Amino acid sequence: MLTVGMNALAKRIRELRDLKDLSLREFARQLGNISPAHVSDIENGRRNPSDELLRKMAVVLGVEFEELHKLDDRLPLEELRNALRLDPALGFALRKMTEEKVSSEELLTLAARKRASGEEKK
Repeated sequence: MLTVGMNALAKRIRELRDLKDLSLREFARQLGNISPAHVSDIENGRRNPSDELLRKMAVVLGVEFEELHKLDDRLPLEELRNALRLDPALGFALRKMTEEKVSSEELLTLAARKRASGEEKK
């Protein structure tokens, strides 16, 4: 039985492994130098796989990397760091957003408006 509150990526990896009828030990063996305990931690949402490991998992599970990657709900920290290096004012904007307690819904609405206005200009 899957743990309630398990993240979508962890749940999907477990579902795919079960569909392939792979034991945890066999799955870990096929992934290379990965311990079954490490895979178990990933499937139970206690650890996150690197992109490299996620690519290996996709191959073994017979799915596209993107199918699994889109379920990864972690913040894209490296992308944020790069964006902050390119636009230092972004850091100020993010701090201001936090101070003003801007909700995720408000941010998504703003992004949708920006996308719509960009499409109108094309």
